[in-house]
Amino acid sequence: MKMIGLIGGMSWESSAAYYRIVNEGVRDRLGPTASARCLLWSFNFAEIEDLQHKGDWPGLTTRMVDAARRLEAGGAGVLLICTNTMHRMASDVQAAVSVPLLHIADPTAERIKAAGFRKVGLLGTAFTMEHAFYKGRLTDQHGLDVIIPNEEDRAIVHRIIYEELVAGKVLPSSREDYRAIIARLVENGAEAVILGCTEIMLLIQPEDSQVPIFDTTALHAAAAIELALSR
Repeated sequence: MKMIGLIGGMSWESSAAYYRIVNEGVRDRLGPTASARCLLWSFNFAEIEDLQHKGDWPGLTTRMVDAARRLEAGGAGVLLICTNTMHRMASDVQAAVSVPLLHIADPTAERIKAAGFRKVGLLGTAFTMEHAFYKGRLTDQHGLDVIIPNEEDRAIVHRIIYEELVAGKVLPSSREDYRAIIARLVENGAEAVILGCTEIMLLIQPEDSQVPIFDTTALHAAAAIELALSR
């Protein structure tokens, strides 16, 4: 079993879900006493969030590369960035290490295509929804047609992530906001919806959407298990 290196703490709420999912998956595959070989580098998200909103992406890249190198030096055989937004610097992280970095968009897109969908709605932080690093990969490498909420809805999605979900707050009123936003994406042609922030799975479940949802946290962690157990 390869050692899984988790670059987490962004936020720790979703990193805890990663840790649970990879361990449950290994147990299911290998037996009741089996668990994953993994290392976790956990950031103080307050520092990361501050740099994100200041637009200091070079500073964030430096921190991510350092974390990846430390995990590789610790024996990790595969790396995961446990957040969608910080895949903005995925190519720089991969270039800095010799072990594979499993990009969160790839297992998500593969599952969507296997299900026969092509036009998908994307929910996430404003950075993920608006910047090209994520939508571009889904479109250019996987041929998906990606639509995002309108400006007002994007602001609501972003605010709920940073003010509530990263702090572990799951409010019924915010669930209703997300349900309404998902409904508008469906009205605009979305055949499925990507939960493109690793905390959204704390708030939204399949019954909250009229179309299938694809949880990047669960799909990313599941793909890591396959890679860790591959020969």
